[in-house]
Amino acid sequence: MSKLTHLDDKGEARMVDVTEKAVTEREARAEATIHMAEETLRMIIDGEHPKGDVLAVARIAGIMAAKRTHDLIPLCHALNLTSVKVELTAGADGASVHVLTRCKLSGQTGVEMEALTAASIAALTLYDMCKAVDKGMEIGNVRLLEKKGGRSGHWVAGDR
Repeated sequence: MSKLTHLDDKGEARMVDVTEKAVTEREARAEATIHMAEETLRMIIDGEHPKGDVLAVARIAGIMAAKRTHDLIPLCHALNLTSVKVELTAGADGASVHVLTRCKLSGQTGVEMEALTAASIAALTLYDMCKAVDKGMEIGNVRLLEKKGGRSGHWVAGDR
């Protein structure tokens, strides 16, 4: 296992110096799932939710969150993202929404945290928009699915 890069030789937190790292194409995909009552999902899909198009709001929130990850996670670098995609699809179970995100850039550090933040905030936004009709929703399965680029190369979930 590699050593933790956000700790210096004394074990103190630090921002990683990426000055000497090569600029490469980098991409990360992440996901989250929000489980809800079937009626809540039906309201969302049928456009009958009192707050309007909650999927559109969650999509925008996820994109905005990816762009602001460095403001939320203390040691993250501010990145010049070139693409952020947030897809929200109704689950086959009829009682969930699956969030899939993809972030890309050409840079010196990866975009895993941006993809994870986008997925998390999109799911949290769905919760916020729907909590008046369904307080029992559950957010889960937040995880990195894939990362490409950089020194560590290509990684896909399940490749432990």
